[in-house]
Amino acid sequence: MIDTAIPLAAVANELDEVRQRLAREVAATGEDAHQVAMDHLVWAHAHVRAASAMREWSERTGDAAVDAMAAAAEATALADVRGHSLDQAVADDLRLASIGTAPPPFEDLGGSADHRLLRSTLRDFADREIAPIAQAVHRNDANLPEHVITGVARLGLFVISIPEEYGGSRQERPDTKAMLIATEELSRASLCVGGSLMTRPEILVRALLTGGTEDQRRVWLPAIASGAQLVAVAVTEPDQGSNVAEVKCRARRLPSGDWELTGAKLWCTFAGRAELLTVLCRTGEGGHRGLSLCALEKPAFPGHEFEHVQPEGGVLRGRAIPTLGYGGMHSFELVFDHYRAPAGALVGGEAGIGRGFYLQMEGFAVGRLQTAARAVGLMQAALEAARSRTPTSGASSDAPEKDLQLVRAKLGAIAVRTSAARQLSYRAAKLSDAGDGQVDASLTKLYASRMAELVTREVMQLHGGMGYAEETDVSRHFVDARVLAIFEGTEEVLSLRVIGRSLLRAP
Repeated sequence: MIDTAIPLAAVANELDEVRQRLAREVAATGEDAHQVAMDHLVWAHAHVRAASAMREWSERTGDAAVDAMAAAAEATALADVRGHSLDQAVADDLRLASIGTAPPPFEDLGGSADHRLLRSTLRDFADREIAPIAQAVHRNDANLPEHVITGVARLGLFVISIPEEYGGSRQERPDTKAMLIATEELSRASLCVGGSLMTRPEILVRALLTGGTEDQRRVWLPAIASGAQLVAVAVTEPDQGSNVAEVKCRARRLPSGDWELTGAKLWCTFAGRAELLTVLCRTGEGGHRGLSLCALEKPAFPGHEFEHVQPEGGVLRGRAIPTLGYGGMHSFELVFDHYRAPAGALVGGEAGIGRGFYLQMEGFAVGRLQTAARAVGLMQAALEAARSRTPTSGASSDAPEKDLQLVRAKLGAIAVRTSAARQLSYRAAKLSDAGDGQVDASLTKLYASRMAELVTREVMQLHGGMGYAEETDVSRHFVDARVLAIFEGTEEVLSLRVIGRSLLRAP
């Protein structure tokens, strides 16, 4: 086994030289002339960061199996940045084959007793309440069962980031890793039925804690914590996509002090069932400086379409957009037609006017971390499906040993990618708890989402024809994984506009 730790450090230095050169070129000729180079730089950086997180995990645990996985992650990063000869590529795959022979469960290795208990409790709940119905909800695009929502609330999963004084369980110090573990375990059972329930509340909770008024926190946070009010978030618009600064949906102040919303939103997941709708809207001019954040209370509407007509005549219409996967959550197109909201709906009150972009971006940071955790949970489910289905030695199959070497290499790569995404997310969670790490959250989301697509594709392949059948879980994993690189910031926006710009601005 080659020693990759030292070359990886050298690669990090090489990447920094490339970064500095690219920064000078971008300063001279603009970003758009260097988009491909920026994207390559970001992905190389992501692979190196993931390998670094794996090496840190190995050093914390002292575990030989983890050390082998860290070495494999480092080799992958080296290959991505420098390229490898055929001989070295074969050696790397043989390393993965040795990992894939009998990969033990790594989820809690090096974790605290509290985090292990949390994972165990939630895995039991998800296996009992979510997994048995996941395929039916997916194939029928059915409504989320109410017993799952109440069960998640009863377990306290809506309160993890809410301080105790507002009905939550958070102590003085936040524990973002606990939130990620919870999201992983729910997503392992089903991305749509369980994995996404916590994301939208977290986005609004963060906005309220950062910029809400005390009255707003005391009204909405306890309702979110108890599950009495579920949350949806409306940001994307038909003509804007991920360009949040150009949002057009307008909130106009009425003489009474109330607000009137007019405009359209797309991809508003769970908007029908939710009782609290967080809407990024335009209250002034000037790009992102003219945006504010509203929290609208509305009735819950199950199903794929709804219309809410207010006594004053305002209307909110919603239609669920059919999607390849992610069934059950229902992602809505919304149309606001002179829809009224009380003055207190504006997050932060008068002080919140024009702060919507910043509050939304802070919420997106935690949302992107949760998306990374959703990806990890999906990968974990796929990995377990591959382990249970695929023979890893000649003794368990009629196939000769030479035919199984490639299978073992694939299993090893799946295990390494899953663990690397998990450790990268835990590192970003630590930074988030320290009040930093917004760019790391985006980088983690970028990396984990791509890895989930690769992992679920390989597991489907290992299942052969049955992997393509809708009746199998692995086909659901594959189509669900496709959405991860699109929502909460597309790959391209994160790579070029968020991570790439941040790298080029670094000293």
